[in-house]
Amino acid sequence: MSDHRGSRPLLVYDGDCGFCLYWVNYWRKLTEDRIAYAPYQEAAGDHPAIPIAEFQRAVQFIAPDGKTASGAEACFLVLSFARGMGFWLTLYRTLPGFAAITELVYAFVASHRTAFSQICYWLWGRDYSPPTFDLVAWLFLRAMGLIYLSAFVSFGVQAMGLIGSHGILPLSGYIAAIENQIGPERYRLFPMVFWIDSSDFAIQAACWLGALFSILLIFNFLPRLSLLLLYVLYLSLVYAGQEFMTFQWDSLLLESGFLALFLTIAQRPGIYLLRWLMFRLMFMSGVVKLMSRDPNWANLTALTYHFQTQPLPTPLAWYAHHLPHRTLVAATAGNFVVELALPILIFFPRRPRFLAAFGFIALEALIALTGNYTFFNFLTIALCLPLFDDAAVTAILPQRLAPVRRQVRIGKPRKLTTFAADALGVLIVFAYVIELPAIFGVRLIGPAAWFLNEIEPLRIVNSYGLFAVMTTKRNEIVIEGSNDGEHWQEYAFRYKPGDLHRPPPWNAPYQPRLDWQMWFAALGTPEQNPWLSGFITRLLENSPDVTALLAYNPFPDKPPRYVRAIMYDYRFTTPEEKAATGDWWVRTPEGMYFPPVGLADPATRSGVPES
Repeated sequence: MSDHRGSRPLLVYDGDCGFCLYWVNYWRKLTEDRIAYAPYQEAAGDHPAIPIAEFQRAVQFIAPDGKTASGAEACFLVLSFARGMGFWLTLYRTLPGFAAITELVYAFVASHRTAFSQICYWLWGRDYSPPTFDLVAWLFLRAMGLIYLSAFVSFGVQAMGLIGSHGILPLSGYIAAIENQIGPERYRLFPMVFWIDSSDFAIQAACWLGALFSILLIFNFLPRLSLLLLYVLYLSLVYAGQEFMTFQWDSLLLESGFLALFLTIAQRPGIYLLRWLMFRLMFMSGVVKLMSRDPNWANLTALTYHFQTQPLPTPLAWYAHHLPHRTLVAATAGNFVVELALPILIFFPRRPRFLAAFGFIALEALIALTGNYTFFNFLTIALCLPLFDDAAVTAILPQRLAPVRRQVRIGKPRKLTTFAADALGVLIVFAYVIELPAIFGVRLIGPAAWFLNEIEPLRIVNSYGLFAVMTTKRNEIVIEGSNDGEHWQEYAFRYKPGDLHRPPPWNAPYQPRLDWQMWFAALGTPEQNPWLSGFITRLLENSPDVTALLAYNPFPDKPPRYVRAIMYDYRFTTPEEKAATGDWWVRTPEGMYFPPVGLADPATRSGVPES
């Protein structure tokens, strides 16, 4: 072999060692042509100063000027020639104790090469290449476009009944109340485009512009601008929607959409931030169940109630509810495994990480089959995409994605852009870290508290965890109207349980936000749900925008004189009851929830802001 001085550095390895061959093959792809590689069986003669035993003990890095390094230091010198990997060498040379520890680890691995070769095959696969995420990012952005589209259209078709000038909680009245109470600080605390205009036209424009930019994102047209405007518009609707836009998946969509911007600027930081979001989402969902000390989670009986008491079950929930008790207990335990154990694998190499992703996808698919959770399950499944890499995705769907791969634009961001994205990513991670103590009830003070307070209105750092406390009884509010105070007729909702004979309908990814809010109202009192007065007032006025949210209005021509709300206890029928009656539900009256009122009653007028 000829002398390489004055050209490239050389890494000399043991050509008979499978472990060495595995990682040299990887490093060769990582460093491209910036380093030369050769087995010592061929190169030892050119470097007589290095004993054969030293070549057999550890890899040798030989610089063009003749300087050499071995073991862990040689590995980190190789990595310093790969983009974005130079920090390992910096740690080796500057962090006290790091060099000694890594050399000990290297020596241990070198003395057990055969075993570690098998571990590498299991963790990374037999032909491991530096991962790329062009296809993953492309698919994730298309998925975000579809999810944004469902969210904007879903709210758009309900917006007039919810926050329109003749809706339940008119936006114009809400805007006026904030202006009177907060003053100039309102722009920071409630960042939304509706400070410019809060008319019905502006509400509709925000919804349908959001749908338009979602379509542009789906077709990969101006993705960066589309993502930015989608975030701004949806953030505006979250604030404008008041009680109807307080769901965790609305915050998750905002945070996911904001982080998706990274994929259009600096791809790799975006991938890692989305993985961190997925970890927080799943892990905290398990943690809050433990922290709640709910006995139904502790004794693994939560799923014996969940399918019946969840907000909007699907028809399959009836069958899931009647599974054997042992099966439901085992499923509850499995839920904890997915939410508490699998998230740790997100920080492992690719194959364990893939295992976590498949576990999350399976859980979300099962939830979607038994419950209508709007776009939440689809968004969570989309967040599993960054847990894969292009090679894995291509292996799963090679033929279908062949035309897609040709559309993926592979570009390297500028250094300044990457640096800015990395700096912003560090700030976001810092926000995540300092937010964690607050989740566990630790009061933050000083700069940390100030920083969280400043970014909180942007909804880019959120806490998650559904069903921390299991609802064991299903209360349903039935709204009735009357013209004489004696004969009452029920209003029928589109999706929440009402008619005992009607099977629970499918509606995801659409979210009937009034139906959802009625489920929460049944968990509290009318005083805890002041929006309900606005709803009843609009029924007494026969507001077309509000009655359009219902499946059936018993007073289509003339509004009722009185409206009341009755509380019922609902439960699924048993298999025997269903076979005998065909009913899906059994209900028992629980008493008056909201007493009969008319338009002249102050209780109704106080619930609707002036529009």
